[in-house]
Amino acid sequence: MSKFSKLGLRRVVGAGALAAVAAVGMAGIGAGGAAAAPLPNGYKNAAGVDGESIQTWRTGESALPAPSVANNGAGRAAVVSGTYRAKASAGVNGNIAVKVLIGCQVDITGLEGGLSGSITQALSPSLSGSLTIPLTPGQVAVVDVTDKDIKEGGVAAIQLDQFGINVESCGGYASARTIVKTVGAKGYNTDDGTVNGEGTYIQSTLYGKPFSLN
Repeated sequence: MSKFSKLGLRRVVGAGALAAVAAVGMAGIGAGGAAAAPLPNGYKNAAGVDGESIQTWRTGESALPAPSVANNGAGRAAVVSGTYRAKASAGVNGNIAVKVLIGCQVDITGLEGGLSGSITQALSPSLSGSLTIPLTPGQVAVVDVTDKDIKEGGVAAIQLDQFGINVESCGGYASARTIVKTVGAKGYNTDDGTVNGEGTYIQSTLYGKPFSLN
């Protein structure tokens, strides 16, 4: 079993993933109607060369456009619910992260994602917060929501319950989609700022269906 240790891999992978996400996200964020119905479930299995694997599920996801908190005509908002789960094969451990990809059609001087509602994790308290993300016209932003470690050969789950997304300074159509990113390996760890493990380094990204913000 070969070992690997890569300095700053998480940072490098994150930068590459952001560029790829922006390209994919722009294709899915365009003019369209409001999406108030439940969103499709999703599944992905990422396998390594030595038989390792991490499976990822997105279930029970829904998004409902809602009035903007600012109520000034230049804001867009929605509430999102869903369950995001990852299962590692024997000997494999890693991390699951839930993100939101957000874009606005016209001139944006600043994007504020007001993240409210609750984030529930097994044996963890609810979390909430807010983020301010500057965007130039035509760009999209990837907002980190939360993440959780996957124990060796185990299952990790993150549940969003009426999770609020509030976009300010958006004068046109706005859209968003969830992203579930899983990484792992046998003996996976990020000690001393490096990503370490044995065998194959597994990385998987599961995209949700775009939904509109009111």
